[in-house]
Amino acid sequence: MKKNKNIDKETRLKNIENAVREILINIGEDVDREGLIETPKRVAKMYDEILSTKSVDNFENYKLFDVDLGDSQEMVLVKEIPFFSMCEHHMLPFFGKVHVAYIPRENKVIGLSKIPRLVEFVSRKLSVQEEITVNVAKKLIEILNPLGVAVVVEARHMCIEMRGVNKIGSVTRTSFYSGEFKENVDRKKEFLEGIK
Repeated sequence: MKKNKNIDKETRLKNIENAVREILINIGEDVDREGLIETPKRVAKMYDEILSTKSVDNFENYKLFDVDLGDSQEMVLVKEIPFFSMCEHHMLPFFGKVHVAYIPRENKVIGLSKIPRLVEFVSRKLSVQEEITVNVAKKLIEILNPLGVAVVVEARHMCIEMRGVNKIGSVTRTSFYSGEFKENVDRKKEFLEGIK
């Protein structure tokens, strides 16, 4: 079945409920036992919440400010932004922290609280960690046109820990650098020191 944005929310939730009920039946569960009666409805609501930005095309929840930075070209760093997402390969959670830095151009800055909102926007859909890393950076570049952007994502993946290789506590790290952070070794080092 292909994606259909024209289905109303109530129908989508009901379809998810029915699918979850079928999964429960097919793994040998009694869907009428007390602990599972409300499970399909709960799972549908959960997916609606944690995959909430799938139906939103653009990140628009931000404001830019003109700030007198003088001749300064200092880095703005927001680190240890918690995030949760769902792996598109196994539909299992992965979660961790995102570190985002940029160097303003022409005294333009974004409200600090909007960087965590951007991370949430990018991560609340089926995805992979590498894509989240790149999409946070690219969206920040699109919004600000800064002198450089650096993004590092560190995450634990339940598809690694709960199944397959069963390596509990392993952390995957992905990164993206542009502009000053890619071309200037000292800038990159400053960022990496800042997120230690």
